[in-house]
Amino acid sequence: MTRFGGWPERPGGRRGSDGPPPPALRSRRGWMRWTALGFAALVLLAAGTGWALFTKLNGNIRSDRDTQNELEKYEAERPDPGPPNAENILLIGSDTRGDGNGEYGTDNGTQRSDTTILLHLAADRKSATAVSIPRDLMVRAPHCRRSDGKEVDAQTVQFNWTFQFAGAACTIRTVEKMSGIRITHHMIIDFVGFKKMVDAIDGVEVCLPRPINDPEAHLVLPAGRQTLRGEAALGYVRARKSLGNGSDTQRMERQQEFLGALVKKVKSNGVLLNPTRMYPLLDAATSSLTTDEDLASLTGLYELVRSMRGIPTGRIQFLTVPRTAYRYDPGRDELVQPAAGQLFEQLRRDLPVKVGSAEDREVTSPDGEATGTRPPSGSPDPTFPGTTAERGICE
Repeated sequence: MTRFGGWPERPGGRRGSDGPPPPALRSRRGWMRWTALGFAALVLLAAGTGWALFTKLNGNIRSDRDTQNELEKYEAERPDPGPPNAENILLIGSDTRGDGNGEYGTDNGTQRSDTTILLHLAADRKSATAVSIPRDLMVRAPHCRRSDGKEVDAQTVQFNWTFQFAGAACTIRTVEKMSGIRITHHMIIDFVGFKKMVDAIDGVEVCLPRPINDPEAHLVLPAGRQTLRGEAALGYVRARKSLGNGSDTQRMERQQEFLGALVKKVKSNGVLLNPTRMYPLLDAATSSLTTDEDLASLTGLYELVRSMRGIPTGRIQFLTVPRTAYRYDPGRDELVQPAAGQLFEQLRRDLPVKVGSAEDREVTSPDGEATGTRPPSGSPDPTFPGTTAERGICE
């Protein structure tokens, strides 16, 4: 019996010969079977490796439940939440986490912070504004519980005291009292993690008008264009006495320029789309972080970063809160008004903040440093001296 197409039909309705398949066919079937098994093994291996990497990165992040517990005690005193989807994240640079911080911090368990930044993410995610808060700013700190358990009354103190002696909760509440802005998340970032993040993107380019020799910052650099990595990058953003006029304000401006250059490089050189380059950056970033519980997972951080991917580098802005020399001690700072109030109001209401060159309509302190700018006649919005991630350090 034959069927259409000329194939002979085997008994039982199966086509083909009654004998075993030819050797070539057996070889082909064996090759396909082993290929399928090999592919399945690769999929399982990739899945297992991916899960292992996810677990490692996720485990790097530390959750700061103690700060949240402390904040919950003072919930009634905290500002109301701002517009839906807008985020206000307090970034605190600390010298206490990770090995290798001994050169910069202390070994007695005291935590110190030279860098605090209020990062505002607009609700529409079309802009991000990072506001540096000077460590020497004199502020009215609320009553706080110190790290030794002692309760201290509200008092006027230097801003970095709040973190050193009373922890992140006191720092957050101080910023909220000063600005009227509700802090939605916080991140504590250590020096070692910063160095690793810079190394993970192969360094950041800077241009130095003159050589630097700063023993306190462990920094020796020649003049000219160069790429800073690791220890040199950290020394550059922490140096104070050997660069400019030695003020903390100029150091903050240098930090803002460096962070802007770092963000631009991450967004522009394919790091976010290249797994082999992205993993070292994620490993460095997560291993350096202590965050509130909502962000203390790779999923939480990913959602936050994903929401920021579309922000143009020209709309990622860096500035310093308007300040002037403290009336009782020129070596300290105080807020200058009305510029500081205007800045906080813009952020609180999730309105655009404008930054420009320091020469435009400057408001200056008694020591001659730019602290803010007045709006032009008829304009409702002030312009503040600052920079964006679009501007490079060497431009």
